[in-house]
Amino acid sequence: MAIDYQLLGKRVLQLRKEKGWSQERLAEKSGISINYVSNIENCYSIPSLETLMKLCDAFQITPNDLLLGVSQENKSYLNRDIAELLEQCSAQEKKYIYKIIKVFLSEHPEV
Repeated sequence: MAIDYQLLGKRVLQLRKEKGWSQERLAEKSGISINYVSNIENCYSIPSLETLMKLCDAFQITPNDLLLGVSQENKSYLNRDIAELLEQCSAQEKKYIYKIIKVFLSEHPEV
């Protein structure tokens, strides 16, 4: 799997803006230069693994969040919501939902 560094830069920019941080603030929190932050956001530089980890630490996120745009926290939240909804279902309804999920996954293996 190839890393899309343009998307990575966009994620860094988006996360920084969500926090309300300037490039200078992100640079301070991550221990990298302001110019390097700008270069990453604009896809002029490819960050090293060490830099990626510094950014993750600054944002308090996992590498999955930054590299793939996938948050483990969001997955856990969704799993919890689904489990709560299933608790409200009868045994027969759960069997029906199970069958629906099996059919969906067999027809959409890329999901």
